[in-house]
Amino acid sequence: MPGDREAIKQDLIKRLRRIEGQVRGLQRMIEEESECGQILNQVAAARSALNKVGLIMFQHHSRECIARAVVQEGQEGSIDEIVTLMGRLMK
Repeated sequence: MPGDREAIKQDLIKRLRRIEGQVRGLQRMIEEESECGQILNQVAAARSALNKVGLIMFQHHSRECIARAVVQEGQEGSIDEIVTLMGRLMK
């Protein structure tokens, strides 16, 4: 599992760096007064990429919470936490 965790971490860092580049590109597009349609397409792409990072984090975290709840009976709080996080992610 530790190797899995490191691979996920590296994937997330790579994705976030790509998103950082997208945001810088958006700033540049606005400074250069690019077409609104092009800017909005890039906003949508950046949002989609960030949503994917959130989904990966949620999947990883929820698996850990569920595993912990199964091992330690009476961990209803873990399920509540998962539901709360899912609600935040979907906003």
